Parts: sequence; structure tokens; C-alpha cells
Amino acid sequence: MNVIAQSEATRETYLGIGDIGYAMFYLLVAITLAVFAYGVYQRFSRYARGDDDPFARLDDLPNRIVSSAKIVLSNEKQFNRDLYGGLMHSFIMWGFLTLLIATLIIGFEQYGTDLLLGIQFWRGDFYLTYQFIVDAMGLLFVVGIGMALYRRYWVQNHRLWGRHTSNEDDIFIWTLFGLGVGGFLLEGFRIYITGMPEHEVVSFVGYGLAMVFDAIGISTTEAATGAGYSAVANLGFNAETLHWLTWWSHSLLALFFIAWIPYAKPFHMISSFANVVTRDEKAGKRLPNVPSDLDATNAESIDDFTWKEILDQDACTKCGRCSSVCPAKASDRPLDPRNVILDLKTYREELDAGGEEKPIIADGGTSVINSETMESCMACMACMDACPVEIEHLQSFTRLNRQLTDQGDVSSSMQDVFQNVMQNGNTFGDSPRNRGDWTDELDYDVPDARDETVDYLWYVGDFPSYDERNKKVARSLATILQEADVSFGILFDDEKYDGNDIRRVGEEFLYVELAGHHVETWEDCEFDTIVCTDPHSYNTFKNEYPEVDFEEFADDPMMPFDYEQRWNADGETDVLHWTQAVEELVTDGKLDLNGTELDYTVTYHDPCHLGRYNDEYEAPRELIKATGCELDEMPRNRDNSFCCGGGGGGLWMDFEEEPKPSEERIREALEDTDAGAGVEKFVVACPMCMTMYEDGRKTGGYEDEIDVVDVAELIVEAIGAAEKAKLEVAAD
Repeated sequence: MNVIAQSEATRETYLGIGDIGYAMFYLLVAITLAVFAYGVYQRFSRYARGDDDPFARLDDLPNRIVSSAKIVLSNEKQFNRDLYGGLMHSFIMWGFLTLLIATLIIGFEQYGTDLLLGIQFWRGDFYLTYQFIVDAMGLLFVVGIGMALYRRYWVQNHRLWGRHTSNEDDIFIWTLFGLGVGGFLLEGFRIYITGMPEHEVVSFVGYGLAMVFDAIGISTTEAATGAGYSAVANLGFNAETLHWLTWWSHSLLALFFIAWIPYAKPFHMISSFANVVTRDEKAGKRLPNVPSDLDATNAESIDDFTWKEILDQDACTKCGRCSSVCPAKASDRPLDPRNVILDLKTYREELDAGGEEKPIIADGGTSVINSETMESCMACMACMDACPVEIEHLQSFTRLNRQLTDQGDVSSSMQDVFQNVMQNGNTFGDSPRNRGDWTDELDYDVPDARDETVDYLWYVGDFPSYDERNKKVARSLATILQEADVSFGILFDDEKYDGNDIRRVGEEFLYVELAGHHVETWEDCEFDTIVCTDPHSYNTFKNEYPEVDFEEFADDPMMPFDYEQRWNADGETDVLHWTQAVEELVTDGKLDLNGTELDYTVTYHDPCHLGRYNDEYEAPRELIKATGCELDEMPRNRDNSFCCGGGGGGLWMDFEEEPKPSEERIREALEDTDAGAGVEKFVVACPMCMTMYEDGRKTGGYEDEIDVVDVAELIVEAIGAAEKAKLEVAAD
């Protein structure tokens, strides 16, 4: 026999089990693996029955696996805003993986190198290192499980409890606890009955337990009839018997756990990693191409969901992170993102078990999901940002909304918005001829981008064009561009609503009609960059218009456009939010600001479609600082920002909610920031946010405490202050 490490430091794998026990164990192993394999096969065959996913999910698979392994092993999403949860999950996962690898190493030697090549390596220095690492990581595993038990049962963290909390959650956590503690007890008994060899001190947890067993006088077979005979031995429980009982208890529990994995919560150990591997890097910020057959995107039955959407359901760990950050749930709207995903999963499993079919979504509580639940969604993407396993909630939520729209079950207020857009091209129902009237109060003419070449084609948007409060913002931005001597123009009555939010409410055909109109209009204009006032427009032009295959609608007489290409598929046309464009102008010195013009204490609200959707956090902040204002950050800022409540059609719906998201956000600005009541201005960079917060300021009783202003208005005031200072200097 070729022994690599010449040392006796090793141990017997099946100490005290015997030939019959050995044979019985491997019979159970074979049964366990068969049950496990069948369960995994059932799971993945169910995915195969799901609809095709519109996005490439398995392209560049090696890099996907590597990047996913980094995300999973680092636990970066678990640490996000939850240090305790991150440490807890890291200890459990790293410990579990170490114990799994340790078991595989033993099997690799016993049935691989030793059986086939006569090579033994699990001894000597390797064995000693192995034992130390396994004890250290096993201890972390038990500590992590203890942290989980403390959080679940002692603290009773609200995130972990809901209508989908069940016995399987208890079985899962206690089984892991039993495996961790049982493994150490088994090790302790083994060390004790083998005479506590000196080299086993590296197994510090097991050795410590062996010392405890020795201290309380548990007898071994040799001592059972001698001076070491104890009360425990009198009852027939000597150390060898206890080792045998612990070995079988631990083994049976481990085999049960392995067999159970595909059928319950432990499957997330597989499905979660698969979900991260198959994630869409642009999930949420873009929705898939709209097919000419809209039935392909609806949710009439559970089989309409794609295989990835079904995998999303299985990947959910019930951790409740999505629920804890959802502004709709915080405002007592009837939406809990976790429940929607798990309700769909439960219904699917009931159907597969022979249950009766029912509508996926409808009014009246007779369906899987109630229509009011999905109407509550603000499409803010907070749930997706918080999810540690990359569940793409908005993909499924938008599918449900499409079904609602197809059934005609949308609210009357949303139907009015659809009608306004269809008839007049805007959500206000105002005449398209009035779209450029906001420019009348300017003392210069705003160029028409249809008639002359411009650098910036400025998409103004509905609210800056028709809403009186937001018209002031539009005029401020026009003043900034004029002051910077930038070539810009607008489309006047050829500009229509961008379609972003009505699409997320489910009105896909109207969205395609609007998209087709715009890209066809843009083709007739000469410009370098599209600049958007509204982050919603910015997102949909940048990320979603390029996904639309307009050729599918070329022969549709209902589509009033003649465009048959993929717009901006290669990204040749830059699309910017206005803060990004103006930040460049400030950096280039096009605006004469020195950063001392204003002295307000302000706070800033990150719009969802600019921040979480498109990772733009710095441009608005740099502009605020350029005016001289002192920026006091909101406690929830950047990717943790709290939605204003206007997204996903929320702007046009009336909810009985307390408090409104906008009221809660202003309260946060005045009470939870460092400056507190000293914050003078609540700064926004989105027309919808402006509308929602002006309303929240009134309904919440904050009118006399704080002003709501757009970043553009601050810049214009700073420009005015700079010019005034120059005049005063000149007069002196």
C-alpha cells in the first residue's frame, strides 16, 4: 500500500458499526440518493414545462457560474443593510459547505484513491489539518444556526413570519441544528472511546466534549466491570453504546435531510444558485420585447409563466427582505412581494398534486392573486434590489398586470389614463397642440428639433408639459440649457407620453404604439443625444425601446407607424437624464457657478427609475453641491431609497393608506436626518416625485415646514445669485 503521509494520525470511518450495520447504511444511502435524484428530476422537468423565457439565460455559462459563485460565496446580498443576517447566513453556508466537502473527501479516498490505486492520504498532517478545519467551520455552522434560532424564535424577527411560514421552516432549521450538534457529539464519543489520542486535540470541539464525558464518568467497555463503573453504565449506557446510537441518529438525520432537499425549503440551496446563474443583469429596468401575440405574455394559467419565473418561485427562501423594503406594504396596501411569489408557487404545487384550476388574478378573492394586490405595486424595484437570490419580481408582476388589462379589470382611473393617451397622446387628456405652451413665459424661443439640427433632443414629458407645478421645472431646465449655450430642441406636439408606467400597469399595445411613434419621429430629426426630464422616460428610452421588435407589428393596421427596425440596438444614440447632461456642462465650466451661491440645508430623494433602475446617484448630488447647498442625506438613500408612491400607475390611483409613502418620506426628512427640522428644502429630480411630494406636503401638514424643489430650480436660483453678485461687484 502506498501511504503518502507516514503517520498513525487517522481514524476508523465506521468505528463500531459492524458488517451488518455497514451494509444497512449503504442500502439506505442508495435509497436516499434515488429519492433525491427523483425529486430533483421532478423539479427540473417542471421547469421544462414552463414557457420559453424571452431573454438569454444560459449564454456565456462559464462566466455566469463564476460570477454567481462569487455572489453566493461572498454573501454580499445577505450583508446588504443587515450585518447580523449576513454573518448568520455566512456561518451557516460556509460551515455547511465545509462539512459537505469534508464528507466528499472521505468518500474520495475510500472509494477512489484507496480502492482503485491503493493510495491513502487521509492521515498524518493532512488528517490533522482536515480535523482542525472541520471543527472550526463546524463550530461556525452551529453558531450560525444558533443565531438563526435566536432571531426566529427569541427575537421573532417580523420578516420571518407570514402566512407562508410553516412547519417545514421549523423542520429545516432544527434539522440543521441537529446535524451540527450531533456531529460534534459523535466526534466526542469517538475520541473518548478510542482513549483520547493526543493528536485528536486538533479536533478541539470534539476533544473538549470527550473531556466532559471523562469528567462525568461515562464508562467505556473496558471500565464497565472495573473501578470506573458508573451510574450511566448501570443503566446499560456505556460510551460505546452512546457512540453507536449517536452514529445512527446522526446518519439517519443526514440521510433524511438529503432525501428531503428536493421536496421542501432545503431545495433553495440548489434553486437559489441556479437562479443567480440565470439572472438578467438588466432585470426590472427592462421588460422583454412585446410580441404581436399578446397571449404569449399573459397569465391566464400557471403554464403561461416562463421557466425562469417558475424557478424564481422555487428560489424564494421566505426571508422577507423584499417585504420589509416594499413601500406598498409599509403603507398598508394589500401587497406583499413575498406572498405573491409564494402564492403562485403554492398554487402550482397544488395543481401538480391534482388540485382544481382557478383564475390567476381577478377581483373578488376567488383567484390566486387579487387584482387590488397588483394595483398596489409601485414598480420601484426595491424588492428586487433587496432579494439575496435575484428573484425578478417585476417580470412576474408585469405579467399579472397584463392579464388584468386583458381582462378589463384595471381600475376606472387607469382606464381614464389609457383613454387620454389613446385620444390625445398624453395622460392628462389635454390637447397635443398645448404641449409646448409652457415655453410661452420664457423670454427666448425654444427651438423645434423637427426643423433644425440640435445637440440635445430634449424629451420634456407629460408632467413638465401640462402640470403647472412641473412647468416651472421645465422652464428652469430650459434656462439652464440656454445659459450654458447648448444647442437643444423639443418636439412640441409630436412628443407623446413615453409609455413607461402604463406598460407596467399592463397596457402593452398602447406602449408599442407610443414607442413606434417616437422612434419614427426621432428618425426624421438630426440630433446627438436624447435628454429626458423624467427618469421614467430616461429608463424606458434607454433600456426598453431597444427591446421592441417593431417588425412584428409592420402589418398591423392598428399601429400608426411605419418603422420596422430595432431602435438603438447597438446603443449608437446616447440617452441621458438631464442631471447627467447638466453635470457634464458644470464640469466643463459652461455654467458660471463656484459652489458658494446658495446656503440652504437640503436633503435629496433618489428617484427609483434614476437610482435603483439605472445606478445614477452622483449626478444630482454633484449639481446640488455645485449650488453651495449643504446636502444632508436621508437615512434611506441611494439604492435603499423609499419610493414616493407614484410609480407603477400609483400616481393615478387612490388608495386608503396611512401614511402615504410621500408623507412618510417628508416626515423622515424632517425628523430622521441629521439636520432634522433644520432641513429647508426637499430636493427631487423627477416630475412624478414632485407631484407626489407636493401632495404629501399638503396632506401631511408640512406646508409651513419644508419646500419641495427640483434640482433644476436650485441651479437656476444659484445662477441668479451668481449674476446678482457680479452686478454688485461691478456697482462697487
